[in-house]
Amino acid sequence: MANRLGLPGLLREIRCCTLCSAQLPAGPRPVVQASATARILIAGQAPGRRVHASGIPFDDSSGDRLRAWLGVDRDTFYDPEQFAIVPMGFCFPGTGKSGDLPPRPECAEAWRARLLARLPRVECTLVLGRYALDYHWPEASGKTVTHAVSAWRDRWPELLPMPHPSPRNNRWLRDNPWFERDVVPALRERVRELGVVSPVVRPAAQAP
Repeated sequence: MANRLGLPGLLREIRCCTLCSAQLPAGPRPVVQASATARILIAGQAPGRRVHASGIPFDDSSGDRLRAWLGVDRDTFYDPEQFAIVPMGFCFPGTGKSGDLPPRPECAEAWRARLLARLPRVECTLVLGRYALDYHWPEASGKTVTHAVSAWRDRWPELLPMPHPSPRNNRWLRDNPWFERDVVPALRERVRELGVVSPVVRPAAQAP
């Protein structure tokens, strides 16, 4: 019966999930945004500590950079009818010696295929970081993220591998200026092609 749930019911189940609670130092708080009308899917890693506190995806400096890359404001970014934000792990996994821990693997195993199957209008998937890359582009699993991102045209425009927008990647961005010079303008154009607009100016539906 669970597999027959529509998207709203599935999202309710996900937001109540406690599957990994024993392994989550801060406790479970699944963070996800989705609508069946979304045309762009953002596949990240897992919420950080600040996102865990607010419950809002990319509610941090990583989100500021990502929105700048996309060329959209916060209202547009947080419109689920335009952007689905589905990380590999829905909960903050805790912090390790060199940053946040990897997303819990149980999350994708339990929910990911079921959720993505209910996003029929997605035409462009933005893949941020190693764990999302391994899931969404398994053929690139043996490549470094840098190599995969440099081969971005191989799956364009349906899929775009990207570095994570975290400040931890400031050095990577300095060492690879071609990303913001060549890839970001193509991404912004793709966003416009898919008709992403601010919710306040979206054309009203035509009367029947």
